[in-house]
Amino acid sequence: MASAPKTPDAKAGSPGQAPVIIKKYANRRLYNTETSSYITLDHLAVMTREGRDFQVFDARTGEDITRAVLTQIVMEGEAGGQTMLPISFLRQIIALYGDSMQSMVPHYLEASMSAFAENQAKFRDAAMKPFEQLARQNLAMFQAATELMTGARLREGKAGDPPAKPGASDDLKPGAGDDVEQLRDQLAALQARIDGLQP
Repeated sequence: MASAPKTPDAKAGSPGQAPVIIKKYANRRLYNTETSSYITLDHLAVMTREGRDFQVFDARTGEDITRAVLTQIVMEGEAGGQTMLPISFLRQIIALYGDSMQSMVPHYLEASMSAFAENQAKFRDAAMKPFEQLARQNLAMFQAATELMTGARLREGKAGDPPAKPGASDDLKPGAGDDVEQLRDQLAALQARIDGLQP
């Protein structure tokens, strides 16, 4: 599904906040009773991602159809290219309908997803660490190159400056040659490490 625009319908929820009541009419339109406005499935998807709870009722019968609407959001996401459910998983779910273990499946899936949500930040950090390391190495390499060029400019002197007296540069910047050599070595080492990270 395409990402829905942020609207007043998609407010971040807070613990203990009453769910928003959504009414679905015969023309398949969804009505948000909190904001007195018609919304779409995309808006409900945004509300879900932002943690705002809601319940959907059939406007004519009063039946709670939240499960069916949430399933429809998942189906549209899968059909829209944002697939998350492997075919093998879908086959297993279908096979479990009518099985003696069917009653246990919702509790198992709920517990699994709760555990995944609790560890989501850890998973994200683990996935981002290689990129953060590469960024730090790139920054260090850039800084080393900048220092290298700056040191070279200081030794060469500005345009129009009188030529330096023999030995003057050594007096102004003792050990400059050693510093430049060390920077070159560091730059080469950083480049080798970056090359090693690339596939």
